[in-house]
This record gives sequence, structure tokens and C-alpha cells, in this order.
Amino acid sequence: MRAVRAALLAAGVAAGLWGVWLMRDFTSDRLVSAGTWLAGGIVLHDAVLAPLTVAIGVVAVRLLPGYFRAPMGLAFLVWATLTIVFVPVLSGQGGKPDNDTILNRPYVESWLVMTALLLVAAAAVGLLRRSRATRAAAPDPK
Repeated sequence: MRAVRAALLAAGVAAGLWGVWLMRDFTSDRLVSAGTWLAGGIVLHDAVLAPLTVAIGVVAVRLLPGYFRAPMGLAFLVWATLTIVFVPVLSGQGGKPDNDTILNRPYVESWLVMTALLLVAAAAVGLLRRSRATRAAAPDPK
């Protein structure tokens, strides 16, 4: 286990040093911008995303039966991660009016389909877990 931790630490330090190396030519404006984004991400996570996730978890524990909690929790984790990745295209960042080949896909519809598929998959896994638990708890008819 120590070797794994040491390897992960070395990889983390190497990634951090590589990031610093890539920033060596940044102007002071770009450094301030990068720092602002970093601080904004921390504030967004700690002030909005973390409390929202805890609130959703508390509501889910109260409303969902036990066999649905883990699949829905995993679906929420995947959905939240993919939604964060989708934000630039959902908001239209990077699109240019004079170039219709950029952001020319139905991103909102794709995001909605992904959301629906995650919910259906999580519900199916929850129902499968419920049926297995019901069969395991049923008395043997012998």
C-alpha cells in the first residue's frame, strides 16, 4: 500500500510541476485569470455544488427505498459530471455566428437523452435489486 501511495504522490507532484511548467510563459493577466477561475471553481464547489449534493442525498434517503439508493446515487454522480462537461456547449460558449460548423449539434437534446437514459438505467438496476432481494427473502416452497 505504501508503494501505491508513493506512486500516486509522485504522479500528483509530476502533474502539478507539469502544469507550472506550462504556465511559464503566461502574462500577469493570464495568471490572474487562471487564479480567478481556480478560486471561482473552489467557491462554486464549496458554496453551491457540495451543499446541493448533500441536500439531494438527504431527500433521496428519505424518499427512495433502499434498493434504489445506490443506483440513483451513481446515476446522479455520472449525470452531474457529464452535465459539468456539457456546460460549455449547452451555454453556446465558443460558437461563432459566422461559422455554422461550430456547435452545430442538438446538444440540449443530447443532454436530455443522456439524462433519461441514466434515469432508466438506474431504475432498472433498482428494480433488479428489488426482485433479487424479494426472491432471496421468499421462503423455499419445498
